[in-house]
Formats: sequence, C-alpha cells, structure tokens
Amino acid sequence: MQLKRAVITGFGTVSPLGSDVIEMQAGFEASRSAVQLMEGWDAYKGLRSLIAAPAISLDASSIPRQSRRSMGPMSIYSVQAAQQALAGSALPVGLLTSGRVGCVIGSTMGGTRSINEIYENMASHKDLSQLTSMKFFQCMSHTAALNVSQHFGINGVVMATSAACASGLQAIGSAYDLIRLGTQDAVLCGGAEELFPTVTGAFDILFATSTKYNDRPQLTPRPFDADRDGLVCGEGAGILVVEEYEHARARGARIYAEIIGYHTCASGQHVSHSSKESLAASMRGALASARIDAGAVDYINAHATATLQGDKEEAEAIRDIFGDKVPVSSLKGYMGHTLGASGAIELVASLLMMQAGRIYPTKNLERVADDCQGIWHVQKQLERQVNVIIKNAFALGGLTASLVVKSPD
Repeated sequence: MQLKRAVITGFGTVSPLGSDVIEMQAGFEASRSAVQLMEGWDAYKGLRSLIAAPAISLDASSIPRQSRRSMGPMSIYSVQAAQQALAGSALPVGLLTSGRVGCVIGSTMGGTRSINEIYENMASHKDLSQLTSMKFFQCMSHTAALNVSQHFGINGVVMATSAACASGLQAIGSAYDLIRLGTQDAVLCGGAEELFPTVTGAFDILFATSTKYNDRPQLTPRPFDADRDGLVCGEGAGILVVEEYEHARARGARIYAEIIGYHTCASGQHVSHSSKESLAASMRGALASARIDAGAVDYINAHATATLQGDKEEAEAIRDIFGDKVPVSSLKGYMGHTLGASGAIELVASLLMMQAGRIYPTKNLERVADDCQGIWHVQKQLERQVNVIIKNAFALGGLTASLVVKSPD
C-alpha cells in the first residue's frame, strides 16, 4: 500500500500570550512572560504554587448560544483556534460535512471547572437537580473534539486523545496516520486545556510545581536552568488543519509544512518519572519514520517543563542522539505548561520559527544546570534557517511522542 503524504495547511491558537497566532508570535518576539500570581488561589488549603498562565481569549458571544451551552472554556478555546485554522487553510465549508474531514483533539481530561462544580455540589448539597443538563457535556474527556465537530458539522472520524501532556501531539500524530492511510482527506487536530486550581494542585501533590517564585512569577518556569524548581500550569488550545498533499495541491492551498515522521511509546517503568530511554526511543522512532538521520534536523522544540527529573532526562536523551549539534529550546518560560494543548501550541510556534528563519530562546534559562549540559541550548534569539524540526511532548506514565516536520518543497 502506497502511503499518502500529510501537510499542514492551516493553524490557530488561543494561548496565554494572546487570542490568536499573531498575538502569540508578538509575545515571543518581545520575550514576554504570561505567568502571573492567581487571585484567590491562596484560599485553597495546601496549594503551594499560586501562579499560572491563563489564556487570553476573545469574547465567546460570536459562538451561537445553542452551541455554546455544551462548551466549557477548553471547548471555546478550541472552536476559536479552529476558526483561525480553517480561515488560514481556506478549506471549503462544504467539505466539512462530506465525511472526508475528521476532528481529533486531545486534552488531559474534561472541563476542570465543570468537574469541580459537580464535586462541590455533591460535597455541599448532594443535589443533582442544581446541575444543568449541559454540565456533563463539558466534563466528558472528548468535550473539545465533540464541541468542535458539532459546531462545524464535521461528520468524519471524530476522536479524542487523552494522554495528559502528550495529548495534543498524539492528536496530530493520529491525524497524520488518518491522512497517510487515506481514511480522511483533512483533519482538524490539536489539543486543549483549561486552568483551575485543582489542575495545579494535582502537580503540586507530586512536588512537580514551581513554588519558590510566587512573589516573582515572571522568573519561572526555568527549563534546563540550575535554579529550576518545577512547572507552571497554563491553558489554551492549538488547532491545525492536516491535509492530504495532493488534495491540498489540487485546491491550491498554501502548505506551511509537511509532517514526515511520528512516533509515540511509553517507558513501562514508572507512573510519574521520565525515562531518557523512552524519550530517546520516541525521537529515534520519529527519525526512522521520517527516514532521516539526526544530522538532518535543524531544531528541536523540547518538552522541557522545568521539573528536576524531566529536564535532566530529556537533555540526556537529546545529547545521546544529537550531541551538541542541533539547537534546542523550550517555550514553557513564556506561557507555562499548557498541558494537553502544549504539543499543538508549541508546534504552531515552531512553524512560525520556520517561516521567520529564527529560533526563540528558552526564557529564564540563565545558567544551564550541570545535569542538562551537553546539548546546544538556545539562550539568545538565533537567526537561522530551519527546514526540519522535531517537536517533543511527554506525559505522566512515561508516555512520549515526537513529531518531525519539514518546510514545504
């Protein structure tokens, strides 16, 4: 069977740096931090990390109320990002209802605010009659995929990847497979997440959050840095249009990049600790899928969340494969860790770097930690042609995913 080619013809974001791709890119160019002290979070007993990076979203009133009723914030972000992606791709509206267009959007879980409302109601009143009929649709793990497909009338393959912080990149990888196998002609794909104290609290319990910079939020997170002390949670959505190459060419679509390799795997070793062997297997698998060697890669967009072990293991895995020959940076210092959305949002940012011929540095990386040495850390903006990129995304449970994209012919 001859596998088809998959290209990216549109993308959109709602992120802590802005309500669209243009605003997000301006935030990177200005080296702006979106991390802030969260008002009211100190009311949560035991919560040590009081900082986060909330998304900047447009007024959702442009989404019809009938559609909006079943949407929590993550679904609203997803619809807004999808609107940008579809506008950029100029995909004909009629195709969305043809059965040949799919939707794959991942997240860590369903809408955390709605889930929390249900918990609080049950704890305080045990009165289900106080919940709206739409609350369950906001809580489902596939709420973003469901709401985006319903909003646009998409009736092809609709799926939701749920692999915590690897969800968004796994969704794009799944879309890549659907296109290669000829199952769909185009797929709206990516990741979404919404912020709530209980989200940060889950990582806080694992001692994985940044807690030393509550009074200086813009100085954290600090990927690969000697003074890193954990991640900072963010929220938003990143949505891309992945399309079959000949289909895109036939309609004269602009091609931003081609996906040429993808691999996802797990360590099978530990429920929370990262493993350099698994991370290396993910990148090696993606390179093998792309049929290229390490020397062909121009830039690695690291997952690097600023956790002590995660950054160390990723740096070692990169060093074992690439040495210090390929520029590496993480974008978490600008907008925190957007969890299930991070793989998609950061892939869009990587495409922007490819277009601009520059690499954004790792923000807050002032002194490379001893355990993260041996790779090419980008600490100042680097003007450089970028033709081939590896994007990494890793998750609890030792899950790993790596995607390889190249500039269009």
